Amino acid sequence: MKVVIEQDKCVAAGQCVAAAMDVFDQREDDGIVVLLDEYPAPELADDVQQAAAVCPALAIRIED
Repeated sequence: MKVVIEQDKCVAAGQCVAAAMDVFDQREDDGIVVLLDEYPAPELADDVQQAAAVCPALAIRIED
């Protein structure tokens, strides 16, 4: 699994961090998403998919 983020779409809601804190973080100055792990471990797949599903800006894409 590969995670792709589109920072220009991010609205800094923080839902991704709440769902998968090992994969996503936010910049301190503006809250925009930061990808910590482009290829997360398989055991994090459910959390990453949840993060993508709850993102209000649809800024997270998952590729196989």
